[in-house]
Amino acid sequence: MLEVEDLHAAYGDSRIVQGVSLRVAGGQVAAVLGRNGVGKTTLIHAIAGLNPPRQGRVRLDGEDIGGLPAHRIARRGLGLVPQGRRVFPSLDVREHLVVGARAGRGRGWDARRVLELFPSLRLRLRHRAGKLSGGEQAMVAAGRALVGNADVLLMDEPSEGLAPLLVRELGRIILELKRGGVAILLVEQNLGFALRVADHVYLMSKGRIVHECAPDDLRRDEALKARWLGV
Repeated sequence: MLEVEDLHAAYGDSRIVQGVSLRVAGGQVAAVLGRNGVGKTTLIHAIAGLNPPRQGRVRLDGEDIGGLPAHRIARRGLGLVPQGRRVFPSLDVREHLVVGARAGRGRGWDARRVLELFPSLRLRLRHRAGKLSGGEQAMVAAGRALVGNADVLLMDEPSEGLAPLLVRELGRIILELKRGGVAILLVEQNLGFALRVADHVYLMSKGRIVHECAPDDLRRDEALKARWLGV
């Protein structure tokens, strides 16, 4: 279970996230949707400890992790697929899968399984990540998170840079993670993809949650999509 309560986060004097509250239970996907620049990535960074919150609480299975260093939060079972991939340019593909590895509750994600999922990476195992294509880097970022066998997974624009076939495969992976009891907080610009995998939707604007609903409700409400998502 991931619980966020009245979370505030900023960069310098710029207050970006302003009082966000949400929750994700094990085996569920909660999608945070909104226009560009409304604070979604800042929210993810605050939860993961990359930009510690100024105010509010973040609880992981009831334990307050707000303000802990990112590496300690990760050790408690929180994984991250960051926006923009954020691979280590000097490390090769194999090293990314070693660095991210963590045994976890029988979920069974390891380098072998990731390479079965992304077979094109087998040909790039000794290639430095900085030399890979954008799509290949996206696969590496997803694989690095999967081998962490997280209890809670934060996914920030995971479909970005992936071909349609791999986006569909990513959806299948998310459903498999749900069945294994993983709680997933998903930030995604691909509305159709997000609505297919999510159990609950939060709409964000100007650093706040302005609406929450079931995916089907948002799918049917054209006025709501136009107002908060611009679609």
